[in-house]
Amino acid sequence: MTLQVHIIQLGSAQRVLLKDLRFTVQPGHILTLMGPSGSGKSSVLAAIAGTLGSVAEGAQALRAQASVRLHGEDISQRPTAQRGVGLLFQDALLFAHFTVAENLLFAVPPGPRTQRMAQVQQALTEAGLQGYGERDPATLSGGQRARVALMRALLAQPRALLLDEPFSKLDAELRDQFRAFVFDHIRSRQIPAVLVTHDAADVAEPDHLIALDHAG
Repeated sequence: MTLQVHIIQLGSAQRVLLKDLRFTVQPGHILTLMGPSGSGKSSVLAAIAGTLGSVAEGAQALRAQASVRLHGEDISQRPTAQRGVGLLFQDALLFAHFTVAENLLFAVPPGPRTQRMAQVQQALTEAGLQGYGERDPATLSGGQRARVALMRALLAQPRALLLDEPFSKLDAELRDQFRAFVFDHIRSRQIPAVLVTHDAADVAEPDHLIALDHAG
């Protein structure tokens, strides 16, 4: 599954953030976007996901002219839920009123409950969280919540994955471990991914790096 993006123009009525940004991400590869705050990194992810209308610069809503293609299909005009794009943020954003297992089950596509629960248990095993299914998310460590958030994103069977500084709130040791965990899953599942970060240590593939500058 290949992700092809062309941001023709991105910005508000008052300011242009980006023009003519193009990139292609092959299956299992991770393209990194780096740049100062305000350079449009997270807005590029929002344009890909179809959520840009909810992002604002000051009082001005951001808009984009963009082409987004997944495996050759143009998904630019599809609603977010129909794009097949997963999102992982700085915060785990787990549902506080759900157990860990219920958080994971929420992402599993419809089907027989026994099969869906089997996928949840497999995800817990992959995350090293066997037996944690009935736990309250509030009782988990930051690293454990991050792993649950990743597995929830993957259980939705995304065709591409967008990562908005998902490691930034973890301490150095956990950051290294979780980064390796995320990258291993992206590669093993052959999902194209786009990562936004301020930290050069997060760059998975130096030859797949785009540095964004402040718009003039």
